[in-house]
Amino acid sequence: MRAAVLTGAGALRIDRVPPPSPGPGQVAIRLEGCGVCASNLGPWSGPDWMQFPTAPGALGHEGWGVVEALGEGVIGIAAGDRVATLSQHSYAEFDVAGADEIVRLPPALDGMPFPGEPLGCAMNILGRAEIAAGQTVAIIGIGFLGAILTRLATDAGARVIAISRRAFSLDLARAMGAAETIAMDDHHAIIARVSALTGGRHCDRVIEAVGKQWPLDLAGELTRERGRLVVAGYHQDGPRQVNMQLWNWRGLDVINAHERDPAIYRRGVREAVELVASGRLDPSPLYTHRYTLERLGEALDATRDRPDGFLKALVLFR
Repeated sequence: MRAAVLTGAGALRIDRVPPPSPGPGQVAIRLEGCGVCASNLGPWSGPDWMQFPTAPGALGHEGWGVVEALGEGVIGIAAGDRVATLSQHSYAEFDVAGADEIVRLPPALDGMPFPGEPLGCAMNILGRAEIAAGQTVAIIGIGFLGAILTRLATDAGARVIAISRRAFSLDLARAMGAAETIAMDDHHAIIARVSALTGGRHCDRVIEAVGKQWPLDLAGELTRERGRLVVAGYHQDGPRQVNMQLWNWRGLDVINAHERDPAIYRRGVREAVELVASGRLDPSPLYTHRYTLERLGEALDATRDRPDGFLKALVLFR
């Protein structure tokens, strides 16, 4: 099979290696594609803690495809089933996953890309945010995740204020149901605008979906007393400082919405499957850039540089 191997900072090669065989409790998956995640950008930059070369297919964790073979003891899954996988080496034509790391895709999704991990992540963030009808929800950062959360929060009956730096993203947020949009360019102007929109009360829920210091600072400022600040951004470039005086005074609930329990991940993916299959959520317009495996480096660079119109890159194998 072909598999991507990272060889250093901003460098990779495509190797031909034997496909992996499933062990007990595992399945082998012939991958159709894999989403490209911003969490890959830390390793792609070549930090001191990275070890090169990586294992074949490493870093790819948003794969989907067709079950090719079953390991010993696997029941309830058949060869030929189309699945989303939470496996970790999906920048390759084949990967293996535990039977508890896949979610079957129904016929309604045939032919559709389905990077289950980020879609499930959005569902889990929504659950941790505890969004309800009548709330005002600010979402800071309208990329792939922020756009989906805008749709989900709006459908839950919340009034969404979308805050992002790109005009393209703000247009998208409006299309996904945001009631208000604000350009992320002036810290104090944003606070004043949100205060005006909420009668000085600020927001019941604020979801930070960028992963940088300034948006985290801004999120605290926009959360009302006894409100909930939800950290959905992936903060991978070092420690953060927080305004604990503000957080204490307002009595904020601060939620780290990242999950590590595979069972919770699977639950989120199953919820996403149900929404997309029923037509209540259509993520397909958000997959804006598609690449072959040989162009994975370009996909990672685009994920980092975010050219105009970029939201989500997919690497497709067939």
